[in-house]
Amino acid sequence: MGNSDIFVEWDTYAKRKKLHARDINIDSIIRNSSSKLIAISGIRRSGKSSLLMLIAQHLSNNGEMVGYVNVEDSRISGSKTLLDDILKWFGDEGFLLLDEITSAVDWEGWLARNHELLKGKLHIIVSSSVSLIKPSKPLRGRILNYEIFPLTLPEFLQFRNTQIEKTTAGKGRIERAMMEYLKYGGFPEVALTQDPTDKVRIIASYFKDIVGLDVADRSGQEISTVEMFGKYVVESTTFSASKCLNFMKTLGYKIGKERILQLEKYTQDGYLFFFVPIFSYNIKDKAQYPRKAYLGDLGFYYGITGKEDFGKTFENLVFLELKRRFQDQAEIHYWKNASGLETDFVVKKGTHIVEAVQVAYEITNDKTEKREIKGLVECVKSLKPDKYYILTKDFSKTVVVDGIKIHFVPISNWLL
Repeated sequence: MGNSDIFVEWDTYAKRKKLHARDINIDSIIRNSSSKLIAISGIRRSGKSSLLMLIAQHLSNNGEMVGYVNVEDSRISGSKTLLDDILKWFGDEGFLLLDEITSAVDWEGWLARNHELLKGKLHIIVSSSVSLIKPSKPLRGRILNYEIFPLTLPEFLQFRNTQIEKTTAGKGRIERAMMEYLKYGGFPEVALTQDPTDKVRIIASYFKDIVGLDVADRSGQEISTVEMFGKYVVESTTFSASKCLNFMKTLGYKIGKERILQLEKYTQDGYLFFFVPIFSYNIKDKAQYPRKAYLGDLGFYYGITGKEDFGKTFENLVFLELKRRFQDQAEIHYWKNASGLETDFVVKKGTHIVEAVQVAYEITNDKTEKREIKGLVECVKSLKPDKYYILTKDFSKTVVVDGIKIHFVPISNWLL
């Protein structure tokens, strides 16, 4: 089978495959591809390939010339002329969709050249499982990145055919779905799988794939070292390179602090973890204070540890939703003052604080409620965000403290 036959095979498959719709603005992606290279990046198995195929089907149904190729196909991925071969096969007009572009030789230079030479004629939309697709020198100013995450709660409900209803029974179904979502996460294949054992098996296999393909290969570290680093982070609330180093050394791993910091970077590049710094105008503080650690999918916690911690995954859910909503247009931090009072998330655009969000899975007593309120009130006094609220599992009310009105918002209202 020649390369052209493989290209046709992928193109035909993409245009015929039956797929679940995602709550992503396909028209916006297509519209922006007229002036920019479009990159769709995100964690493996989050639905990037499906999104490219949905775009291909949308364009094809509207009579546009469109081609799709999975560049990571082992039959073609080693070819040094692969991207040129695809261009010869497809031509220089229309929409060319290239899945996992970073596995191809000289992908950055190829994208930069062809965007310059064929701008306005050839619309190129690509995907990658690593955030290396973000603008580097050859692509700076030429590329627009869309980050894709595992399913949102509304998408999860749609995949599970759970209707959003305001009846008592309807609310009960949503609550049960929410507990499943917090436990097993939002990977599309996991959402469509019924058996709990199969769900865990899939999550564990994804974790190993990301560790091996997106972290170990790129960092040059042994897979066993990256796996242990990963398991350490999964169980951590905050991350300190020094504490992680001590942990790894007690287990006999020969690794230095510089390598730990590299693993932090590579796991974040692969969307396996996110490390959130403290809010400070002082760069030294950001570097010295521990980062909060969040998982690229909620299901990793139960899938790797076998334990349930809905408070932890609830906070993780809020982080991922903030990342999804703001994309690369804002920075997310946590806030803490000298007295130890904290707010879980502060969202900053430029120098402006747009949101402060406190997360409280369950308000079990007055002491807990007062602590959560006090942390947010002090943050609001200090940073003066545009919006601020406390997200809860199912608790709703409004209180006024020191002249500041604090709203407790159930997570389902915020998400749905």
